[in-house]
Amino acid sequence: MYLTFLGTGSAMALPDRAQTGLLLDDGDRRLLVDCGAGVLHRLAGTDAGYEGVSTVLLTHHHLDHVSDLLALLKARWLAGEDWLEVVGPRGTKALVDDLLSAFDYLDSRVDLRVREVGAHEFSVAGFDVSARETRHSVDGLAYRFAGAAGDLTISSDTEAFEGMAAFADGSAVLVHDCSFPDDVDVSNHPTPSTLGDALAGHDYGRVYLTHLYPHTEGRHDEMLDAVERRYDGDVRFARDGLRVEC
Repeated sequence: MYLTFLGTGSAMALPDRAQTGLLLDDGDRRLLVDCGAGVLHRLAGTDAGYEGVSTVLLTHHHLDHVSDLLALLKARWLAGEDWLEVVGPRGTKALVDDLLSAFDYLDSRVDLRVREVGAHEFSVAGFDVSARETRHSVDGLAYRFAGAAGDLTISSDTEAFEGMAAFADGSAVLVHDCSFPDDVDVSNHPTPSTLGDALAGHDYGRVYLTHLYPHTEGRHDEMLDAVERRYDGDVRFARDGLRVEC
């Protein structure tokens, strides 16, 4: 299973970071996790392209995770693709319905299927997934994907806490929100120290930090130092276009 970081940014734009989007591919299986602004363009630069990705799994409904969703639908329609599946937490159907009510000319252009999931096990686009609730300002889900060579866990936007760290324990790759450096007073997102404290005592192959606000620019080394003072493991910053094997 391969993971491509299409967007590693946040709600505040950076020139080299699109908003959140991650592409999973494993042979014939492809899945897009979240679809924030700029993700459609990043997807167009992959081998799969937007024509090759017919399922989107949403972690939650904040704008920086869903703003390219209808743009993806329109691009697939214009490319001659005839269906799209959107899967996500409670409220996903209402979100999609509301978006289509604002852009009603897109309604019925493709066979659009919407499915809501919760904190349980399910299958999507051929991937076996387990989910748990996050700690964020809106309801959301983190996802753990089973892989032959090791699992992949995506935290989504969340505070760092023991339950999330335990949920991801043993993953070959953990992708975790680390939105701000330590001197920013923030809730609903972790800083390096709170993340390091949560991860301590757990085992992951690699940890990738993502959902990066402009506040983190030029401060990656000190942020890594803060995590690594508490968690003794392989921690790296994600970047747009990075492709890793899980």
